[in-house]
Order: sequence, then C-alpha cells, then structure tokens
Amino acid sequence: MSLTAAGITAQLMSFVVLISAVVLIVGPWMRRQPLAIAVSVPLWVHAFRYVALQIFSAQRFGFAASDTLASEIAWGDVAATILAVIGLWMLHFRSPTARLIIWLLVVESVADLVNASVGGIRENALETATGVTWVIVNMYVPGLCVGVGLMVWQLGARRGETLSERPTAVVTASLAPAHD
Repeated sequence: MSLTAAGITAQLMSFVVLISAVVLIVGPWMRRQPLAIAVSVPLWVHAFRYVALQIFSAQRFGFAASDTLASEIAWGDVAATILAVIGLWMLHFRSPTARLIIWLLVVESVADLVNASVGGIRENALETATGVTWVIVNMYVPGLCVGVGLMVWQLGARRGETLSERPTAVVTASLAPAHD
C-alpha cells in the first residue's frame, strides 16, 4: 500500500470512528447538557491545536511542507487555540460574547483546515508524514473537522437557548439499551 493510500485510509477510519462516537455517545450526551457545557467539549479538542507547531521540527526530518505552508498551518492553529481558550473562559463565565468567539473559531477553522488540506495535497504531505505528524494528520485533523461540525450543530440547533439554561427536550432513551 502506498503511503498516500495508507494515510487516506487512516483518515477515513478516523472519521468513521469519530462520527460513530458522536452518534452513539457524544451527541445524545450533548443534547442533555446546557449549551455552555455541550459546546465546551469540541472547544477543548481545538484548545490543543498548538501541537501544530511541531511542523517546524517535522520539516527538519523530511516532512514535505514549504516554509510558507508550515507557517500558515502553525499560526492558523495557534490562532484557533487562542480562540478556543477564550471561548472556554467566556463560556465559564456565561458571557454572551462566547457565541461570537465560537463562530469566529468555526470560520477560522474551516479556512485553516481547507488551506492546510489543499497545501498538503499540493506538497504531497501524506507521503512524507511520519511519527507525530502522521498521527496529527490522520487522527487529530479528522477530530478537528468533527469538532467544527459539533460546534455548528450545537450553536445552530440551540440558537434560542441561553448559555446557562437546560435544554428543553431531555433525551434519555437514546442512552438506554434496547430491550426486546
């Protein structure tokens, strides 16, 4: 199997596993939580995006990323980390501005992930990713994409809800095992 095929396979498997976790566990749990708690889950995933700074060392060991692409990836992820942490603190204090910060994170993340993906394809990154870089590209990036989807879902579906109120429809049956 080629390195590119292995990377694409790993990414697809990561998406299947993560989406399964969302459908079976995370999604039903999020629906029962206040919005501030529910949306904090994907924010915590994005808070660690500064791990992308390792791209500068990965370049030294053969990862195919130009200096321009490496800088765009690293600093885009650092910006996302900052927005995620600000969003977490604002949610903690139930600030109405939290929604704006989270939407900014969504927009920034979509732009950053698309830019990194296009640049990675252009520069054959899947063929040279090894070690931590391979894990980031094939496991963490799909998690970031799913996290963006969760934020959009929660903010969109619960747009009329305040940050501190409980959801109006509590779903408990979705976690109970099915009985014949």
